[in-house]
Amino acid sequence: MSLYQASCTDSYEIGLIPVADALTRILEALPALSGYECVPIEQAKGRTLHQAVVAPFNVPRQTNSAVDGYALRSQDLALNVDKFAIAGQAFAGRAFTGELSPRHCLRIMTGAIMPDGLDTVIMQEHAVVKDGYIIIDPAFHKAGQNSRKAGEDLQQDALVLPAGRFLTAADIGLLASLGLAEIAVRRCVRVAIASTGNEVCGIGQPLYPGAIYDSNRYLLQAILARPDIEMSDLGILQDDPEILLQSFRQASQYADIIVTTGGVSVGEADFTKTVLQSSGQINFWKVAIKPGRPLAFGKLGKTAFFGLPGNPVAVMVTFYQFVLPALERMLGITDKPIAPIFWARALEDLRKKPGRTEIQRGIIAIDEQGFWTVKTTGKQGSGILRSMSLANALIILDHDRANVKAGDWVKVQALAGLF
Repeated sequence: MSLYQASCTDSYEIGLIPVADALTRILEALPALSGYECVPIEQAKGRTLHQAVVAPFNVPRQTNSAVDGYALRSQDLALNVDKFAIAGQAFAGRAFTGELSPRHCLRIMTGAIMPDGLDTVIMQEHAVVKDGYIIIDPAFHKAGQNSRKAGEDLQQDALVLPAGRFLTAADIGLLASLGLAEIAVRRCVRVAIASTGNEVCGIGQPLYPGAIYDSNRYLLQAILARPDIEMSDLGILQDDPEILLQSFRQASQYADIIVTTGGVSVGEADFTKTVLQSSGQINFWKVAIKPGRPLAFGKLGKTAFFGLPGNPVAVMVTFYQFVLPALERMLGITDKPIAPIFWARALEDLRKKPGRTEIQRGIIAIDEQGFWTVKTTGKQGSGILRSMSLANALIILDHDRANVKAGDWVKVQALAGLF
């Protein structure tokens, strides 16, 4: 009989599943939520479109000038006319209503509607004005230049934004340009969070020997402070199976996801996993990742459950790798700005065991040659939260990779791209 207990220092352990397999299981188990609400567009940034938006009219609605200058007929350019009489003026919001004869032009401002028959604009810097005329070099100009055609940006009934679009600031401006005051977005995901452990104390309480302040809930609150998430705080739950079971069951009545920290390892007082196992269903609870090996995923009824590790760095890493994609799946996000993973040159040796994905905290910068470089924030223990505070990126060392030498290229993901 072996007295050996598996630990996160092992390069291999029975029951561990690769990161990619864990993520696949999570996403396959979580369909997109139904339900939507209509919100003013000024409150829609960071929400997900419920249905596609099509253009109700052409954008621009009329052909207009792209610059301040002089509008004329391209036929006159083709005849090498180099002198045009100025017949009037057109301003944005105040159109010219007269008619222009050949060899005449119109003083026009940016955004002003182009009168019928005029299709070309000469920038004011390229014209000499003298005695009510402009003089140009016709060989220097092209037909149709500096003219924004009706529907050039969007044709009426064209797709503007697809359903499942995660709305950005630019999207809000685009919706406003269509005159849309409100928009239908997917309902918020309801997330309940809790810290577990008898040693965990709330801020403001005196620390007894062996106790620690609860940082995990505040970390999760900050990450989950998004307009598309409704968060409930279950507080600090003691290591008592009955208390945990009652709290989880109550939360499952309203929450779409429950996220807890701690209690998913192999210790005698780590009850979160066993409670989930006895009262719900557990999909897996060990992942080949460092930090974050003990990670439970399952369901309580229809509510998804994530039991994250207790160490704060592992909480943050596993949230971004597993919980965030789950939230996006439930929100129905299918179109969002990419959080790119790219390559950077390591400035130091990195220790790595094959057989698990390792995610280290790093600092990326651009060197004198214009290449991305990365170095670690120092000690990489999963309890060193300062290492995450110092980081501006994650260094992702894939499952089968071994030690990294200074000068080798590694994958990095900017923390600014994770949201």
